[in-house]
Amino acid sequence: MARIQFFISITIALQAVYVTAFQLRTALSPLHSRKIFRRRSMEMNSETKRDARRKIMSKDSFVRSKAKFKEENAAVQELMLAEFKSLLLKDMRDTGYEMVRGEGNSQVTFRLAKEFGFCWGVERSIELALSASQKFSDKKLHMTNELIHNPGVNEMMNTNGIEFIEKTAEGKRFDTVNEGDVVILPAFGATLEEMQLLDERGVTTVDTTCPWVSKVWNVVDKHKKADMTSVIHGKYGHEESIATASFCEDYIIIKDMDEAEYVARYILNPTAEGKVELLEKFKNAISKGFDPDKHLKKIGLANQTTMYKKETMAIGKLFEKAMMTKFGPEEIDQRYAAFDTICDATQERQDAITEMVGASNAGELDMIIVVGGWDSSNTAHLVEIPHQHDIVAYHINKADCISADNSITYRDLDGSIKTQKDFLPLDRPAVIGVTSGASTPDAYVQGSLEQIFLIKGLM
Repeated sequence: MARIQFFISITIALQAVYVTAFQLRTALSPLHSRKIFRRRSMEMNSETKRDARRKIMSKDSFVRSKAKFKEENAAVQELMLAEFKSLLLKDMRDTGYEMVRGEGNSQVTFRLAKEFGFCWGVERSIELALSASQKFSDKKLHMTNELIHNPGVNEMMNTNGIEFIEKTAEGKRFDTVNEGDVVILPAFGATLEEMQLLDERGVTTVDTTCPWVSKVWNVVDKHKKADMTSVIHGKYGHEESIATASFCEDYIIIKDMDEAEYVARYILNPTAEGKVELLEKFKNAISKGFDPDKHLKKIGLANQTTMYKKETMAIGKLFEKAMMTKFGPEEIDQRYAAFDTICDATQERQDAITEMVGASNAGELDMIIVVGGWDSSNTAHLVEIPHQHDIVAYHINKADCISADNSITYRDLDGSIKTQKDFLPLDRPAVIGVTSGASTPDAYVQGSLEQIFLIKGLM
């Protein structure tokens, strides 16, 4: 009997050593986050994703209000004023959104869109991140992604002691995050799985997620309650869409009208062959276990907040018509739902450049300069609008894209980076439209205009 008890004791001890070793090994592995995420997806069967999110956000270790940083506010405001503000653009706002410099062939006229640049959501995110860097300067600071899609702003985060969590082929390196650290969530938000991992890790989380993004998450919650699949108008690789999808039960992400029409055709005419093709086409943009024959019977529309609003509205009408045709008008309220979740700032900037290119004097424009990060979705959609009106537009991400040799390096509509020589007319006056994305500081726009002054010999 004593021998049996001895062997049992040895077995228990070995199991304890094995478990401890396994926990240590996995905690240090970059693959650990993936294993945790899979485990949590099973654990969430007992509670909704909305409940899980709200539970985390209710904790003292989860900070999302500027009120928590009252002592840091003055210093942060001074820092942002010095880095981001532009007296030149303020003068243009105050004097009719137009400025003329020089005479004769050296003359250049800038016409500024009436809505452009930083939105309040981006300013809020930057304030929170900088405030956290000052309040928690004695702790290790991480950020799960770029704060916003602007290279200069992200460099500023690094300068202020914030390290971006490394991305590898296996996933993000959360093994570098330890208990007691501070982790900042970017303006695009973070996935529920990441929020849960950080909560378990025992860190202080500073949430800078734009409230408009959170609004989309509330919409997909409503889809779930109505037993609807969320159809997300967005880019499946974009941080915001990834985060939104994590709060859905069933979803499909569609990039544009072409993909929407593809899905609508399947709704109206499902076939076995078409099902295989659809699942292959959207394999990276659908929820696990997605079955179009089941999950496209009741759908709700949501969107990445930075998408082109007119396209989102057109996609909504397309799906509403498809569901009405398939199931009859009497069932449309049970089969289809849509909520406007396009960010106000995104829409205002799109409207402003639409007004510019539609004005009676738009034909005088030699070009439009659009300043914003090359991976900024809202900026890319601003560039589309002048192209639709056959007006030349250059999407640059910083002033250095404009060179003293009169060349400009820009992002084309297809995403390729190109360089145009002699882009600015030097043998006559130039008229140039100007706008910028919602994540672009005014100072960066001023820097771009000053490069043009330099080429025209006005500095």
